[in-house]
Amino acid sequence: MSVNAGARLDRLPISKFHWRVLGLIAGGMFLDAFEIYLAGGVLGALVKSGWSDMAHNAQFISVTFAGMVIGAWVAGVLGDRYGRRFSYQANLLIFGLASFAAAAAPSMSWLIAARFVMGLGLGAEIVVGYVTMAEFVPPQHRAKWGAGLAALTNTALFVSSFAGFLIIPSVGWRWMFVIVGVGALFVWYLRKAMPESPRWLESKGRDSEAEQALRAIEAEVAQTHALPPVPEAISAALPPSHSFLILFSKALITRTIVGSVVLVAINTVIYGFIAWIPTFLVKQGLSVVSSLGFTTLMSLGGPVGALIGMWLGDRIGRKRGIVAFSIVAILLGILYPYSNDPMFLAIVGFGLVTALYILVALAFALYIPELFPTEVRMRGAGFCNTVGRVMTIVTPYMVVAIFGGYGIVGVVALMVAFLIVETLVVLFLGIETKKKPLEAIAPSQPGEVSAQKLKVA
Repeated sequence: MSVNAGARLDRLPISKFHWRVLGLIAGGMFLDAFEIYLAGGVLGALVKSGWSDMAHNAQFISVTFAGMVIGAWVAGVLGDRYGRRFSYQANLLIFGLASFAAAAAPSMSWLIAARFVMGLGLGAEIVVGYVTMAEFVPPQHRAKWGAGLAALTNTALFVSSFAGFLIIPSVGWRWMFVIVGVGALFVWYLRKAMPESPRWLESKGRDSEAEQALRAIEAEVAQTHALPPVPEAISAALPPSHSFLILFSKALITRTIVGSVVLVAINTVIYGFIAWIPTFLVKQGLSVVSSLGFTTLMSLGGPVGALIGMWLGDRIGRKRGIVAFSIVAILLGILYPYSNDPMFLAIVGFGLVTALYILVALAFALYIPELFPTEVRMRGAGFCNTVGRVMTIVTPYMVVAIFGGYGIVGVVALMVAFLIVETLVVLFLGIETKKKPLEAIAPSQPGEVSAQKLKVA
């Protein structure tokens, strides 16, 4: 008989088990984001001390994204082949140990090399974390918990900035990397007790291991909650495959296109607009001090957006939410270049950042992991994230070239164009996934998805 892992997990009441899984995943993803965001304060200190210059700082940023591109793809391959647990433990260990190497770097060249290795782990964590969360949490709670994970992750922006403010001037930049290294190894040790995904084990035919993991989870939940009866199993969607080309098969090509376009658009707007907000504000006539103040105000839209996404995910759905807030971002983006009053500019900017981070919560945390069946979920999410990350390498050069020729109007027009394409692709090719078991979302046969299970509306 089938282990029926999906149905057995989906009928479990929310319990301490789910909170523990959330804490262990969020711990790693928080440190991942902390490591990424600490770059601003560290690089500023390095330039000021004469240890680095603008050219080396650019290399530091470039190799970070290059490592993240590779890490996102490798995480998908390893996660589908060797398991979610293997992948999230490996990437946490990689960026944890590389953080210690960065703290001990004798020169900027060594620091850049260590940062590339860090990038491998950093790019992997965002893929593994959201996928693993999706496979453990019941469908009626997936939106709240996935977007909640995004909200916890995004708090790292403020925490990293505040930690840098306290630590770098007093004890030096190296301690920022030490903090991440110690934290990563601590979470790595705690994660050793986290079970492998029974869904993945069953998809690999490792039924006895899946059954053992499920019984342990059910026994833990049964200590505080009555277990509902197990519903009928939904048959597996696709045969096991190690081939990368399965993402471009008839059953999955549309989903691969949708996921890739969504993450390309969001990454382009975040790294092509939000990351440049201080520069744009200065170019629009504000002083550096005022620019940083307004930027801080706008950045509050990050956690606010994630929390709104957490509330809306199961109310309006992933597809409708992505389309709706892409349109909101388009309208605010069109308005932004013509906002001459500083306060009105800050309000429009805050609204724009909020809309974009609602998209981050709905897309990164929920929609992309849900699009792909268990057999290829990590590869699918990894590929989409890889394509999106590639844009983070290209985007800065696009922004500089367009800004030089057409100013902020040109940059915003580019961002709006990406969002329009994303909106149309999701609207006409996307599927709705809210409150559906992962097995029901998966393609039911080698052809197109069953219209009985999924409505494209």
